Amino acid sequence: MTENIITFSKALADSTRWRIVRLVQDQALCVCELADILEMPQSSVSSHVQVIRKAGLLESEKCEKWTYFRIEKRYRKLIHTLDKFFADTEVALTQKDAARSLARLAKREASCCPGPRQLAKR
Repeated sequence: MTENIITFSKALADSTRWRIVRLVQDQALCVCELADILEMPQSSVSSHVQVIRKAGLLESEKCEKWTYFRIEKRYRKLIHTLDKFFADTEVALTQKDAARSLARLAKREASCCPGPRQLAKR
């Protein structure tokens, strides 16, 4: 049990991983979308996503050659609570990520990623 708490805490104890968690708490995104939003290389984003996934925080859906990630349903309320609690700590970065996310999702149909089918319905 202790190992689960440590793994969970480590997954959230990195600023990039926390940004990813915040981005996928309400919508499913693939690594290439996250990389565009975060302005980071896909390989770096993928490594961070794997840490979060191994902690059990993410559910995923494979759609063609893309995998879309979203916060596991049982953790959504907790993540929303943590997000609200720490909302005023990185306001500028949060707003920037939100704006980039909206812009990236607006391009989804014309981009390389077709979008998730099942996760969007939950």
